[in-house]
Amino acid sequence: MIKNGVPLPPTVYPLAKGRVWALLAGALVFVALGTGFLVVHSTVKMTVAGALAVPFFGACAVLIALRLIRDRPELVLDDAGVEHVSLGRFRWEEIALVRIREQRVRNASQTFIELVLHDPDAYLARAPRLVRNTASMNARLGFGPAGMAVNTLPVPPEAVLDAMRTHCPGLAVRY
Repeated sequence: MIKNGVPLPPTVYPLAKGRVWALLAGALVFVALGTGFLVVHSTVKMTVAGALAVPFFGACAVLIALRLIRDRPELVLDDAGVEHVSLGRFRWEEIALVRIREQRVRNASQTFIELVLHDPDAYLARAPRLVRNTASMNARLGFGPAGMAVNTLPVPPEAVLDAMRTHCPGLAVRY
């Protein structure tokens, strides 16, 4: 959006490093627990749990550590669109609607900012591999392919949606 003949500067959200360090610590704790299960292997269930936990949470720990090392902004909003560190770049014209969604699993919930796209297949054709691999699972859960977890952002999701509306005033937003 241009105000007084001058484009708005980008809105840049850095990675919420404190939260991400906590995620890394949690992943490492589960790697240690899984390793303990493998060493003790008192039951078949513990051995299987350890065999599943170590590679899964180990991979999570590596991905989290890489995000900390790269130190890139988590989200950048500008007059042309949205750029998310994991999802890639979206032009405002590609986005039909932006909304806050919540995924509940037992007693825990995860909040997302979902970009509902006009043509999800066009996005998936250029999306990063991890997004393409998880798209069908997200669809089964009722989510589109472009969901941003808010736990790595330093501000509440409502603030991000407000900033999106500042850069693209006609954007359809659901809080």
